[in-house]
Amino acid sequence: MSSISALANIHSTGRFGDYEGKKDNDILKISEIKNLLIVQIVQFKNSTISTESIDGLKFKDEPMNVACNDDTRILWNGPKNWLLISNKKDLLINVVKAFNEKDFAVTDLSHSRAIIEIEGKNVKEVLKKGCPFNFNSLNINNSINSTYNGIAFTVDLINDNPDKVRLFALRSFGESLYHSITDASLEFGYNSI
Repeated sequence: MSSISALANIHSTGRFGDYEGKKDNDILKISEIKNLLIVQIVQFKNSTISTESIDGLKFKDEPMNVACNDDTRILWNGPKNWLLISNKKDLLINVVKAFNEKDFAVTDLSHSRAIIEIEGKNVKEVLKKGCPFNFNSLNINNSINSTYNGIAFTVDLINDNPDKVRLFALRSFGESLYHSITDASLEFGYNSI
């Protein structure tokens, strides 16, 4: 079964907004990320087992914390609740083996999320336009859950030189979030890849 992009009907490539006369590294880059494995792992309250590690990464139960390597990121999503994001689609087999169903709920969310990646020096300014979080305090390998213009989303700060974030939203709200983000980016100019 092939997956259909969450933003296939609206994401178009090109330059938009106030990009004229600006260098490429002065405008934002916006793209849709596809074909990632997204797994939610929740440890049950009555579980006494310590959390496992996957792909060499330990599951940390610390707010905003992201454990990562080149292929996989584990985002803290709440107490004893994580999102595992990976380029390795076959990693799901290891996750299911490592986390038994008596102690953990493992849910594949890969096809239920829209993922927008934004890169550039004005990323945090775009996010500030629609989200009440203080993005000045967000550091590399941090993630938050919040809302953007009323749409629930997760922000994962991948890099800070220049800023690079991935935004995760429910697939059904993907187009609305995309419109909100691109509208907020017009002031700075952006290249849609």
